[in-house]
Amino acid sequence: MESDTERIRARVREQYGRKASAASSDCCGPGCCSPAEYSKEELERIPSEALLGEGSGNPVRHADLKAGEVVVDLGSGAGVDVFLAASVVGPSGRAIGVDMTPEMLLRARRAAERAGVRNVVFHEGVIEALPLADSSADVVLSNCVINLSPDKAAVFREAFRVLRPGGRLVISDIVQERALLILDDDCGCVSNAMLRADYLKLIRASGFRDLRIVEDRPWRSGPAGVDASSLTLHAFKPREVNS
Repeated sequence: MESDTERIRARVREQYGRKASAASSDCCGPGCCSPAEYSKEELERIPSEALLGEGSGNPVRHADLKAGEVVVDLGSGAGVDVFLAASVVGPSGRAIGVDMTPEMLLRARRAAERAGVRNVVFHEGVIEALPLADSSADVVLSNCVINLSPDKAAVFREAFRVLRPGGRLVISDIVQERALLILDDDCGCVSNAMLRADYLKLIRASGFRDLRIVEDRPWRSGPAGVDASSLTLHAFKPREVNS
C-alpha cells in the first residue's frame, strides 16, 4: 500500500514535471507562485529557461553570499535560485541544486549548458536525504519547497548536516496561520504547509540558532483573515556543535 509520504511525493513530482515540460511558465495553481520576486538586474543573470515562477520569495537576496562560497538549493526546480546564487559566488564558488523531478533537472541542466554556466551542478534526490557530504556547504537555500515535504523535520536535519559550522540557512516558504484542515490547492503549497509556530520550533529543534524572519507577508486570505503567510528567514548552524 502506498504511504502518505509516497503519495505526496508522487503528486508533487507529477505537478512539477508537467510544469517543467510546459511551453508556458504559468503558475501551477492559484496562490502557488510569485514570479515578481526578482529585480530586472537579477533576471538578467538568470537563464530564461529557469524562470517558471514557482517561488514565494527571494532567499538569495537575503543570503549575503560571498565569492567562493558553496551554496545548496533544496528543491531547485529549473534552477532560478541556483543560477542567481552562482552569479554571486563567482567562478571560485559553486551552486548546487537538488531536486526529485527529472523534468526539472533536465530543464536546469539544459539551461546551464546553453548559457555556459560552469559553476552549477544539479543532483537528483529528495531533500529529506540529500546526496551531499557532511559539512560541505556554506549556505543552504530553499524557495517555496519545504512546505511540500512530507517530513519537514528530516529536511531541516539534512540542511543542518550539510552545512559547515557557522553556515547559514536562508529560506522562503509558506506557513499556515491557523489549522486549515480541509484546504486543498493544486500544488499543495498551502495545504501541506505547517503552522507558523510549529515550523519555527522545528527549525530551532534541528539545531539552528539566531533565527530571524527578514520578510513576512500575507500569502492567502479567507473569510477569517490571513490563512497563510510567506516568510523568508535566516538562521545559523553554530560554529561549535554539541555532539
